[in-house]
Amino acid sequence: MAEAIIAKRKNYDLGSMVPFLLLHATVLLVLVVPFTPSMIAWLAGSYFLRMFGVTAGYHRYFSHRSFKLNRFWQFWLAFLAQTSGQKGALWWAAHHRDHHLHSDRKEDLHSPVHEGFWWSHLGWILSDEYNNYDPKRIADFSKFPELRLLDRFHLVPPILYAVAIWYVGGWPALVWGFFVATVVLYHGTFLINSLAHIWGTRRYATPDESRNNFWLAIVTLGEGWHNNHHHYMSSVRQGVRWWEVDITFYILNVLSYFGIARDLREFRA
Repeated sequence: MAEAIIAKRKNYDLGSMVPFLLLHATVLLVLVVPFTPSMIAWLAGSYFLRMFGVTAGYHRYFSHRSFKLNRFWQFWLAFLAQTSGQKGALWWAAHHRDHHLHSDRKEDLHSPVHEGFWWSHLGWILSDEYNNYDPKRIADFSKFPELRLLDRFHLVPPILYAVAIWYVGGWPALVWGFFVATVVLYHGTFLINSLAHIWGTRRYATPDESRNNFWLAIVTLGEGWHNNHHHYMSSVRQGVRWWEVDITFYILNVLSYFGIARDLREFRA
């Protein structure tokens, strides 16, 4: 059965591959637009804003319910996450829950242990096996019609985000703040699926190969403390030692003082 699953999911989807490759090709536009130091600010700001959407939204909220939001903030966190161009919040969270259910076993949809770096980093996303998801996996959030609508039209947030950047900063800002930043954001996110299961240290004897990695934690706002996360996946905090930088948690902690994020779930050793 496992062999049949693997054979099926190695089929790549041109409908996903072509836009993905074209987006990567847009990075070459940096050669033809004027460059100023402010373009680095556009790149960094856009990257880290949307990385927070990925880590706090897709991952810690929708996948693991590590804190609570009201419906207003829930919608806008999903919207922010989807400006990353990584499909709908329901799609993302449903597949991530499957990953934790089968982490680093044959059934895991993106394990580098069994299927190598390429597949865990990019291949599974470009496969035609995972275009859809099991709605039962995410029934707690799919009951909200606004999230189902956002998930269905998952390309609307990144398009609107790109238009807003162009309107504010013009073509150079669009290139650096959207195209380049989105490509970098893709690979920053994907490194957790690939490198965080083969490179780093293991504090906890989890049944998978999850690792803690300082450098990955920096570029992903705290997601690099992956062994900590797999030890207690429902924790809002993944960097549990004082020196384990977890910017996503710091921001959520600040938001809790304003009553936006509520009932932050603590780490359990």
